[in-house]
Amino acid sequence: MKPCINARVWGTTCIFVCLSALYSAPAQSQDPAAGIIPAPVMVQQGSGKFTLSRQTVIKADNPADKAVVFLTRYVNHLPKTNSAGKSSTVIELTGKGAESLPQEGYKLTVTPARVVITGKGAGLFYGVQSFLQLLPAENNGDAKLPCVTIEDYPRFGYRGVMLDVSRHFFTVQEVKDLIDLMAVYKLNRFHWHLTDDNGWRIAIKKFPKLTSIGAWRVPRYSGYGANEAPRPGEAATDGGFYTQEEIKEVVKYAKDRYIEILPEIDVPGHSLAAIAAYPELCCTKESASVNPGSNFSKWYDNGKYEMLLDNTLNPIDEKVYQFLDEVFTEVAALFPYEYIHIGGDECYKGYWEKDAGIQAFMKEKQMKKSEEVQSYFTTRLGQLLRKKGKKIIGWDEILEGGLAKDAAVMSWRGEQGGIAAAKLKHEVIMSPSTNGLYFDYGEAAPDLLPASMGGYSALYRYDPVPKSLTPEERPYILGVQGNIWTEFIATVPRMHYMILPRMLALAELAWTPADQKDYNSFSETRLPVQLARFDKLGYNYRVPAAFIPTDTTMTGERFSLKLKPAVPGAKIYFTLNGKAPDITDREYSNAFTFIVPPNEKKIFQAIVVTPSGKRSAISRIVLENKK
Repeated sequence: MKPCINARVWGTTCIFVCLSALYSAPAQSQDPAAGIIPAPVMVQQGSGKFTLSRQTVIKADNPADKAVVFLTRYVNHLPKTNSAGKSSTVIELTGKGAESLPQEGYKLTVTPARVVITGKGAGLFYGVQSFLQLLPAENNGDAKLPCVTIEDYPRFGYRGVMLDVSRHFFTVQEVKDLIDLMAVYKLNRFHWHLTDDNGWRIAIKKFPKLTSIGAWRVPRYSGYGANEAPRPGEAATDGGFYTQEEIKEVVKYAKDRYIEILPEIDVPGHSLAAIAAYPELCCTKESASVNPGSNFSKWYDNGKYEMLLDNTLNPIDEKVYQFLDEVFTEVAALFPYEYIHIGGDECYKGYWEKDAGIQAFMKEKQMKKSEEVQSYFTTRLGQLLRKKGKKIIGWDEILEGGLAKDAAVMSWRGEQGGIAAAKLKHEVIMSPSTNGLYFDYGEAAPDLLPASMGGYSALYRYDPVPKSLTPEERPYILGVQGNIWTEFIATVPRMHYMILPRMLALAELAWTPADQKDYNSFSETRLPVQLARFDKLGYNYRVPAAFIPTDTTMTGERFSLKLKPAVPGAKIYFTLNGKAPDITDREYSNAFTFIVPPNEKKIFQAIVVTPSGKRSAISRIVLENKK
């Protein structure tokens, strides 16, 4: 079944039919967060039930408000019942009293006869999202919701998700689908990584070859880093790009869901797609092809590396700045968000160090290291963008050689870049790959998962505000972001597998006050509800394993195992003979205890299978009795 959550929220009938499945949580009266992800700041349980039906009357200060339109269409697509003519309940959406609420905050009061959602703009919209998460699991007509009072607002103003569309291209509709999913969980910044070595994805009218050449590469399927380099004369047929009209369409679509789009044009490194179109932009001026995921770098044991092709813009060429001025003029006109991301990461400087012109420039400017040249480049680019009414944000490498005026930093190589920037009183987005925020990284040992980048680490318990910052420095941490790099993610099902349910943990750590986060409530009560929805809607989410850690050893004589699948209705199958478990093996139903003879060991392996047939990775415990 195609998941209908990713149809247009304000377009087709399909989305509203499927929303009744998406927003189908059992009332979690025993849960202090009322079953809602991300957990609200304050929840007070009431008594009684509110009945939602097609006869429910919606009243609003402004009927044209986006949140009002959203909820009205949802109610209009509820299943028909025999309750016509009966006294109806009322939902009131109002901005009265919202002045006292924090930014993006809302108040939701549910009584047996009336629901009042108070908020303005995004706050009112988020109040509607929380209201819909209160709906019961089975909704064949009238839906009864628990009576509660919720007061809520976000911890961070920036709650982001990044999608890399350069390594693999995703269509306009697929991008909208991700935006819809973000909106459900109150994520509000979509970082669109539009350019890199593997494809230039945004049409620039002044430079048509950026997309006629830079958006296309030769097709390869062996895997990122293992793909064969382009052969002479081979046709470049794999890729795609967004027209400026499509960009405008996506920007409006996101804006309707209170999501700002942060575009990224990655410079001066990672620019091979632009250089393939215009070789004069780099120092060597050598012709190149858009990289198809083949290896074009050489790494050494000391951690240093060498690029075999020049993928870096010439930082002292005035024609490069003319090019960038034209490019960013068009980009700035398309994206209303105040920031533009300029990349700045992994900029190989070996070709700069061999270039006589750049070396003479460094001597003239009394620069001692090439990092200062990149700082010069970033500073000039920042000046260009300020003239267009924009501020720059870059990956934490832009700190090297000196941080440009007003530049914000996105910290990805751990937290140190973000800490350094905050201490310099620059704004920071925390996105460290070391803390679970790279969704392309695996969530378990590599042998238990499909191919992915990097290692794995826990996300839910991460706090984006480092304890080393002073109270005066902490406000410079604007928020947190999860990144979807797509070297190994070529399809939407694969993307969903890598981001779900991690994106829900991201939403909670970005929204909920740190001292109110509750991992047990999240993982044992509220997350299973969301996973059941994903299962019902056909999402290819990652099924949590039968137990964590997924591969461990226990020693002793007697072992008692008590397991519970995270997805309601799922089954656990296990083996003790060393073979991988399958649905034909013994089903685990109740806790059991068994004895391992002296100097022997048994290998307990288990797999979770959901009602739709999705499977978890295999969990494995070596049970050893050492005597």
